[in-house]
Amino acid sequence: MEYRQLGRSGLRVSVLTLGTMTFGGKGAFAKTGSTDVAGARRLIDRCIDAGINLFDTADVYSAGLSEEILGQALAGRRDKALVTTKARFKMGTGPNDAGLSRHHLIAACEASLKRLGTDYLDLYQLHEWDGQTPLEETFEALDSLVRAGKVRYVGVSNYAGWHLMKALGVTELHRYVRPVSQQIHYTLQAREAEYELVPISIDQGVGILVWSPIAGGLLSGKYRRGHATPDSTRHVANWGEPPVRDQEKLYDIVEVLVEIGEAHGVSGAQVALAWLLGRPGVASLIIGARNEQQLEDNLQAADLVLAAEERTRLDEVSAPALLYPYWHQASTAADRLSAADLTLLGPHIKR
Repeated sequence: MEYRQLGRSGLRVSVLTLGTMTFGGKGAFAKTGSTDVAGARRLIDRCIDAGINLFDTADVYSAGLSEEILGQALAGRRDKALVTTKARFKMGTGPNDAGLSRHHLIAACEASLKRLGTDYLDLYQLHEWDGQTPLEETFEALDSLVRAGKVRYVGVSNYAGWHLMKALGVTELHRYVRPVSQQIHYTLQAREAEYELVPISIDQGVGILVWSPIAGGLLSGKYRRGHATPDSTRHVANWGEPPVRDQEKLYDIVEVLVEIGEAHGVSGAQVALAWLLGRPGVASLIIGARNEQQLEDNLQAADLVLAAEERTRLDEVSAPALLYPYWHQASTAADRLSAADLTLLGPHIKR
């Protein structure tokens, strides 16, 4: 297993992270999976054997049950794991039971610690943007939690580029604890992060953790042109996270994934994961598994090496269109671009 530095921190994380949204199966999360404590222990046993050291959950997953199961499954070996959870979404019926206020963040952290059965969180993440709470209040609360020894590092998730830059500015101005990571959606099917979020990561030293790296199964190879049933075709068209805006382009991407996978004797999902691990700024991919077979397949992606020409094929079939001002910069600013700029513009300038 390879380990990468998480942003500008000294923390080293495995390139694969076990996501635990499938733990619990309570309420709306039942459709993602319903792994119980015994099943969670088996998955975590295999992950630790493979070298995975980061385990991701959130208070909202199965209304806290995912955290409880993860805590029980890690009992007696907490020192072998880095545990990260998230807060922001509604966890009660009261007016202050959601958001990123000092009130809610501190209460949410205390509740997560209790459910996880631990004294500290290795990484505490803001699960989503809160445009109604001042960033100064949010990051002062996080700073307090770090100083109290309850949190070691902090990160954000699902922020826009200007949200993240504003947050970094606030932490620098007030000398609050600085985010070391951003957890984002980023796949061959959805490369919007390359416009702003990836360049910010390179420029500002914020590590990228990728959620749903095979797009909720879209890139598994199951959904293919000519192989899909009418029901599955409608399912793709109505996909929620991420939305499928160009179904034909998705099929083009999957065909290349499957072809490259067959050449290596591996699944298309492994190829999709290996492609992501080669992208700038990516620290770790959060893989989920309903069962041990899915986990084993995903684990093998850490050892898959794609040839340069295979990466080029995947880059080209999935390339996002250049929006303004990027197309203008590609044609007029090529003489003075940074390494961060080139993560998006480099291929266009070479052409």
